[in-house]
Formats: sequence, structure tokens, C-alpha cells
Amino acid sequence: MRSRPLLLAGCLLVAVGVVAAQERDDAERKLNQVQTELKSVAAERRKLEGKRGEASRTLRQADEQVGGVQRTLRKTQDTLRQDNAALVALQAERARLAQDEAAKRAELARLLRAAQVAGQAAPLKALLAQDRVAEAERALAYQGYLQRGQVERLRVLSAELQRLDSVQREIVERRASLDAATQAQAAQLASLQRAREERARLLAGIDQQYKDRASREKALGRDAKALQGLLAQLRAAAARAARDAARAKARTDADPARRADAGKRRPAVASAPPLRVGGLGWPVAGNLLASFGGRLPDGRRSDGVLIAAPAGTAIKAVADGTVVFADWMTGFGNILIVDHGNGYMSLYAHADGLLKDPGAPVRRGDPVATVGTSGGQDIAALYFELRRNGTPVNPAGWLTRQ
Repeated sequence: MRSRPLLLAGCLLVAVGVVAAQERDDAERKLNQVQTELKSVAAERRKLEGKRGEASRTLRQADEQVGGVQRTLRKTQDTLRQDNAALVALQAERARLAQDEAAKRAELARLLRAAQVAGQAAPLKALLAQDRVAEAERALAYQGYLQRGQVERLRVLSAELQRLDSVQREIVERRASLDAATQAQAAQLASLQRAREERARLLAGIDQQYKDRASREKALGRDAKALQGLLAQLRAAAARAARDAARAKARTDADPARRADAGKRRPAVASAPPLRVGGLGWPVAGNLLASFGGRLPDGRRSDGVLIAAPAGTAIKAVADGTVVFADWMTGFGNILIVDHGNGYMSLYAHADGLLKDPGAPVRRGDPVATVGTSGGQDIAALYFELRRNGTPVNPAGWLTRQ
């Protein structure tokens, strides 16, 4: 009779383990869905980052163009104001010179009329009109000097007026050209300002989309973290149930009567512990999270193996060869590829640090990278692939033989 409570307890432990396993599977499916959506949203956010950067550069170019046209327009307007002021000054100077010329011409006309009235004997009359010879000579000289000065003054005034007319024409033509340039520059400025406003609206829209994606990404991150916590609790519960079931089985096996009763029920199914891999030929030692042909944590098919190991653990080359690639790659993070010859290549992904550069020779067992989480991986692990002629092959047997 004592065996029945123990048998019942064992059944309950098995039931708890089964329920925990089911809940764990549901949580893992939800986590995979959240992680898939999280990666999709992150990809959209990165794409929007590129668009936002391009829109920012375009807006900067528009701002620079608007600033340049504004500076040019301001200079043109300043030049136009200076030319207008110069034109006003020239017009005032021309008016003054024109009055001076008119006065000089009137004086010259008066002298000419006086000379005409006196006739050809005007100098003789001026000479006879004086009481003394010296005074007569001075009168004749003064009269000639006055006439020559008036003529020269008129010639200079006429030349100055012609020069002012020429300058005035140049200023008028230049002002017309500047007026046209001002209108064209103002139209260009208005067009550039409209384009800048359009680019600013585009950038604002992209910024809003970016913020929406970033908020969604944070929310998904929180969901993923919560699911990961739930999975940890479920795994712990499943592990406790497995341990309790194992202890109950051990007690049953120790009592023949309990073994007889236990033979009448189905054996408990405990979750298998993670497979430990590693050895001389493996790139790193740790728990096998995904085998060749299995499923990666994000749900994708695995063309290699995913091995969990502490961050910073050295990743070793599986065979002699030459590094042909060492850089960051989408989906793989920091990745290093070694060519081993005969069509074989090995690939080491999600590393935190790459220790070799392209072209570097490596020997089997040489550290080539360190385990990490680059490329968006949730846990520290190495993703390792072996390819022959570009086709993924199962590395387990090949690594075991190395």
C-alpha cells in the first residue's frame, strides 16, 4: 500500500514535467515570433536610418544652396543700391556742369556779339581807346586771354558732359542688368526655399517613422526579455520535475514491490540534457544549441552548428588555411572565413573580436576570433559552418576526424 502514494507522486511529477515542457514550447514559439518581428522592425529601423541620413544630407544641401543664393542676392542688392546712389550723384554733378556750361556759353556768345559789332578793327579800337601805350597793350592781351580761356573752358565742360553721359548710360544699363539678376535670384531663392520646406517635411515624416519603429523595437525587446525570463523559469521547473522524477524512480527501483507497481505504468519522460561538444578538432567547446539541419533560435534552418560558450572564449581554426574574409556581415555579425584548399572553407560567425586579417595564414588550433553576440544574437555562441565547393556539409564527422 505504501507504493501507491509513491506511484501517484511519480505520476504527478511526470505530469508537471509534461505541462512545463508544453508551456516551455509555447513560450519558445512566442519568443521566436517576437524575435522574428523584432529583427524585422530592427531592419526597417536601420533602413529608415539610411533614409533619414540621406534626407538630412539633402536638406543640408538645400540649406547651403538657399544660403548661397541669399548671399548672392544680398550682394546684388547692395551693388544696385550703390549704383543708384552713384547715379543720383552723377545726375546732380551733370546738372551743375550743365548750368556752368550754359553760363559759359552765354558769356562767350556775349563776347562774340561784342566782337561782331566791333568788326575786324576791334583790337585797333581797344588800342586807340587807351591814353597810354602800355595800358592799351594790357587791354589787348587781357581781351585775347579772356576769349581763349572761355573757349578752353567750354571745351573742357563739353568733354566732362560727354563723359558724364557715358557713365550715366553705363550705370543705367548696369542697373537694368542688376534688376534682372535680382528678379532671377529672388525667383531661384523662392524655389529653393520651397524645396527646402519639402525636404524638411520629408525628414520630419521619416523621423516620425523612425521613432515609431524604435518604440516598437523597444516594446518587442521588453516582450522578448519577459519571454526569456519565463523560459528560464519553465526550464528550471522542468529540471526540478526531472530531478524529482529521477529520485522517485530511484526509490521505486530500490523496492521490489515498487518496481512491480512501476512496471504497470508508463515510464517518465525527462527532457534530455544539452549535448556537450568539443575536443581537439572543434573550434570551441560548449553546449550544442543547434545541430546541422536543425533550427536556429530564430527559427531558421541551420547549415552549420551553433555552440554556446562564454563570451571572449578563443575560437580556434579547425585546419590549416588562409583567411579570406574578416569583417561584419548582416545576419552573421563579425565573421571570419578560412580557405583550407580542396574546396573546403570554414566559417566562424557572431564573434566579438576578429583576431586575423584577410590574407593571414593560420594553422590548426590557432585562435582566429573570440565568442560573442555580434549580429543581434541573444546569447554568446559560435555559429560554425563547413562548406565544400560552396555547399554546406555536416561538420560533425569531419571535426571528429581532425
